Amino acid sequence: MSLTRRQTATALLTLPLGPALALTATPALAHGGGGGGGRPRPRTLHIAGDSTAAPKHAEAAPETGWGMALPFFLAGRLRVANHAVNGRSSKSFIDEGRLAALLAGVQPDDLVLVQFGHNDQKTEDPARGTDPYTTYQEYLRQYVQGVRARRARPVLVTSVERRRFAADGTARPTLGAYPAAMRALAAEENVPLVDVQALSLARWQELGPDGTETCFLWLDPGDSPNYPDGAQDNTHFRPVGAIEVARLTARALLGEDVLAARDLRRLDDRVPEEWITWAGQV
Repeated sequence: MSLTRRQTATALLTLPLGPALALTATPALAHGGGGGGGRPRPRTLHIAGDSTAAPKHAEAAPETGWGMALPFFLAGRLRVANHAVNGRSSKSFIDEGRLAALLAGVQPDDLVLVQFGHNDQKTEDPARGTDPYTTYQEYLRQYVQGVRARRARPVLVTSVERRRFAADGTARPTLGAYPAAMRALAAEENVPLVDVQALSLARWQELGPDGTETCFLWLDPGDSPNYPDGAQDNTHFRPVGAIEVARLTARALLGEDVLAARDLRRLDDRVPEEWITWAGQV
């Protein structure tokens, strides 16, 4: 998953949102810390991840990370800080100092969602590749330990599945042993697990090969000035797909008792893809 210089520079920014969805400071949950004037501080969901979750610049539109759509499903008392960056693995995110930068902004009772795996698979690249049951788990433990040291709550999120189907139309897993290794680590460390890999695989099966094209970055020539020759990308999303994955994630956060019903909204409502905006959009 490659990235441009501008995408790298903007990837740490929280993206502007659609109508009435700005990530302004609002009252947090009852157990959130205190703030000025006796008001509780806002509670933040931080995202550490790769390009499938990352905010995108206008030059990449309509490519959309699922983290850009997650605020649509969260109550106004919650904020999102999307630190996901194109092309990163559990290892390179740490080695580049990005975990340290994320943790510097984490406050007690915040949540940190950690989703890596796509680029950990690139074992031919020593800067990114990890082994599922050794180095991958070792790096993930650093996220868990760092978040807990700040009295916040880590949440491990298995990587979202790519679009791949067998000849008979069966959705096929593509992530090897990495989801299973994350599940095992979550059980060992007693960390909440949001199994987006399993949930997205099931969703892609429901939609089928044709129905999933609208979720992923499949474009005909002329559909977008950013992709004059079209695109057939089975990893990255258009707005519809990002909204699908964000909805799956929000529902799972509720199902795992990470968030309460009062923290969520629109779980069963249509979210217009027009609400998605890109950094630098005019």
